[in-house]
Amino acid sequence: MSGATPATFALPARFLGLARNDRDAAVCIAGIPLDIGTTNRAGARDGPAAIRRASRMLVDGAHPVHRVEPAGMDVADIGDFAIALGDIERSLALIEAQAEGLAHLVALGGEHGITLPLLRALARRTGPLALVHFDAHVDTWPDSFGQRYGHGSVFFHAIEEGLIDPHRTVQIGIRSPMGNDVHDWTLARGVRIVPAEAAHERGPTAVAEEIRAIVGDAPAYLSVDVDVLDPAFAPGTGTPEVGGLASWQLLAMLRRLGGVRFAGMDVVEVAPAYDVAEITALAAATVAWEYLAMMGRPAGP
Repeated sequence: MSGATPATFALPARFLGLARNDRDAAVCIAGIPLDIGTTNRAGARDGPAAIRRASRMLVDGAHPVHRVEPAGMDVADIGDFAIALGDIERSLALIEAQAEGLAHLVALGGEHGITLPLLRALARRTGPLALVHFDAHVDTWPDSFGQRYGHGSVFFHAIEEGLIDPHRTVQIGIRSPMGNDVHDWTLARGVRIVPAEAAHERGPTAVAEEIRAIVGDAPAYLSVDVDVLDPAFAPGTGTPEVGGLASWQLLAMLRRLGGVRFAGMDVVEVAPAYDVAEITALAAATVAWEYLAMMGRPAGP
């Protein structure tokens, strides 16, 4: 039919099929295809493309709770950031430079190492940020198997560099093996860790209330490692850990964070080579969609 909306599978290969691609939008979507700091299974460089493909499922109407259509907001997909092949530190510098000046960035990873340069760029404008971090891992190792800027050291450096306020930092879904020294260092800095088992027992509403209490009215950053989900819901990732959150639990927590002063976010560690029927990519795309809907929700009850 002439003038009909294209079927979801026929949309352009951009997040939500967005036509806009300029950096002046209120919110910019960018892919960051970095995975040279991964420590188990590589492949997160293909995450941005997979997330964009899966996002085509999310364009057929408004969010069922927030009642806004993220695809109709002032949002642009500005493509992928450039990286320096094989060079982590140079890649981080390039990512930081490309994030500079963006009003509000939603980043599609890529490995978790991309968060550090994004925080560097953002904290210059905001000062130290509160952090809401969903993950199976604390990512506060001083190095990752000898690599200073591997994907398991992101928040060690973020704390040491003063990019985040550890007393306004909460990590949800943690359950991986870790050295006692790493665990103790993280707690000693003031970080609140909510293990996956505790999140299961307490439920999304109670956990979301705690997140809001910890973050308060500070500018905040949201970082979602898709391996916070149990491998049953997200097999397509490099470092899966059993016992994780279900997709509905993660979404339920995010939906209860409206009003938090988020200044940016990322969703990372989608490795589509290990995925099944795009369920990991769709989970990551839905997380970004949920975030946009939450940001676009009208004020009031």
